[in-house]
Amino acid sequence: MQFRLPRGTQDILPEDQPYWRHVTSTAQEIARRFGYNRIDTPVFEQAGLFERGVGEGTDIVEKETYTFPDRSKEMMTLRAEGTAPVCRAYLEHGMSSMPQPVRMHYFCPIFRYERPQAGRFRQHNQFGVEAIGDGDPSVDAEIIDLGWRFTEALGLKGLTLVINSIGDPECRPKYLETLKAAYKPHLEKVCPDCRMRFERNPLRMLDCKRTDFACQEYIAAAPQMADHLCDACAEHFAKLQSYLTVLDIPFQVSPRLVRGLDYYTRTVFEIQPPEEGAQSTVLGGGRYDGLIEQLGGRPTPGVGFGSGLERLVLNMKRQDAAIADNSDGAVDAVVVSLGDAAAPIAVKLASQLRRDGLRTVLAQPGRSLRGQMRHATALQARFTLVLGDTEVEAGTAQLKDMSTGDQREVPLSEVAGAITKA
Repeated sequence: MQFRLPRGTQDILPEDQPYWRHVTSTAQEIARRFGYNRIDTPVFEQAGLFERGVGEGTDIVEKETYTFPDRSKEMMTLRAEGTAPVCRAYLEHGMSSMPQPVRMHYFCPIFRYERPQAGRFRQHNQFGVEAIGDGDPSVDAEIIDLGWRFTEALGLKGLTLVINSIGDPECRPKYLETLKAAYKPHLEKVCPDCRMRFERNPLRMLDCKRTDFACQEYIAAAPQMADHLCDACAEHFAKLQSYLTVLDIPFQVSPRLVRGLDYYTRTVFEIQPPEEGAQSTVLGGGRYDGLIEQLGGRPTPGVGFGSGLERLVLNMKRQDAAIADNSDGAVDAVVVSLGDAAAPIAVKLASQLRRDGLRTVLAQPGRSLRGQMRHATALQARFTLVLGDTEVEAGTAQLKDMSTGDQREVPLSEVAGAITKA
């Protein structure tokens, strides 16, 4: 039996690691500049965390979670999104006593049983940030600024920031009544999912991506939330737009943007690359002022975003974005030995060079000189160090520059310095 990669997953091969290191190191640096400390949460949580936080009527909970009973028969779910676990940690560890908002960032795998397609996987990796404990629109602007500077620092071009306000518990119920009234005469023409959303989560009808039914037609004709915002939500959204203008971040207001999670209130936003399509978004998030309360805490505002690393790397490759020169391919030195006496000296020398900070590979003792040199060439080694009987007796090594072919004898104690200075 030949085992294969599970559908909807991917191997991140050595040649792709420079992209991943570049994305994660850039994310960490931007988070540091904004004062967002790192948090890590478990890869699985109690299933109820996502049911209460994300929403039982969402596609994520109903169709996409990996949920299972553990040996004590308690239902567990592999992390389906990043925000609810961070909010659980905020509550469990009493972070409300810290200076607010509490600013956190994280890297984590996300698991959803989705239909695999370009940029969407059943396991993907996410960079996320959360600011919990302050409801001012300046914090929304800060989160968006962080996300914009992050994608900008990656070298991505042609990005579009799309924002919207979806109201709050004060004004959204009246809007949902208006939305349902507009849809009700046409329910037989929309997809089965939208017919279910009509009863359980009508706002999600605006997020439908189906084109084989009339959903897009009725989304385009639907009443807009902006016309139904209460004074507080309208003021919040207006201030956010003024802050983004001050920050010189271009944006578009999209009345159809709702995002796919139940916990969002007021601000929602996405950063989209030039490529169109449902899976093009490289970063998205919003405000979730009711989530902490839904999880058993006191009313506590929060705002954040998530960004899929796979999708970022895909767009960087499409745009041929430059990355830091941190290739895994370059080996500093390959140590070559000839004869039984040289083998233990070669083992020791290779170990010492690694302790000195040089990336060193030991060629297999006992192979021919030609075979060991071919191995060094295949590894793109900068230098080779050849040890034979003469070198063992003299306490030296033959140092060869693989790019020029120049070769000289160097005392073993000076090898590391000679390579470092080259």
